[in-house]
Amino acid sequence: MFKKSKKEKNTYGIIGLGRFGHAMAMELAAAGADLLVLDKDEEKVRELRDYTENAYVVRSLDKKSLAETGIQNCDVAVVCIGEHMDTSILTTLNLVSLGIPKVISKAASTEHGEILEKLGAEVIYPERDMAIRLAHRLETSNTLDFVQLSEQVNISKMMIPDAFLGKTVLELNLRKQFGINIIAIENGSTVIESVTPDYAFRKGDILFVSGSKAGLNRLMEWADRD
Repeated sequence: MFKKSKKEKNTYGIIGLGRFGHAMAMELAAAGADLLVLDKDEEKVRELRDYTENAYVVRSLDKKSLAETGIQNCDVAVVCIGEHMDTSILTTLNLVSLGIPKVISKAASTEHGEILEKLGAEVIYPERDMAIRLAHRLETSNTLDFVQLSEQVNISKMMIPDAFLGKTVLELNLRKQFGINIIAIENGSTVIESVTPDYAFRKGDILFVSGSKAGLNRLMEWADRD
């Protein structure tokens, strides 16, 4: 049975070792996280035993079987079986009822996600989110990456537009013009996390900005047009 160590870092339980679950488990293991993984496929579980000793074959995801693995001792549990809605919903319900502080569930559709939210889970839509990120990168040439946290909060990593060069943060005033906040600026190996109003943009700057999608789109349209 999995038991939480005395370390301060969070512990994670992953249910389902398909492509999404496997990738997440590998990333968490690489980061040195305490990890529990469950799947009904013995071969998939065996592969993960090279990265965590807490890898178990579980044929049934009923509450009793889950509790026997010790997953209730995790800080975060992630249900990565969104394609099978009935199993996903039941597993999410069981994890929430086991008292796990944070349950995250993968959804395959809006309706599926609404049910999971009502059960008390945080819902993710991996395919939709990746499509949004790719579309945003394609439609704006300066965008290097894009993450949608909500309808109003988005984070974009973008190359410095030529229109910014030589101008200061105060002169451009992106917050006033577009409702955009500059989170950080990266240039080579240097990262500036506290950007002052007198900072003058220079060639090679990469900006990390946040704001609404509409605001980010207006910013890029303005930069491309200027």
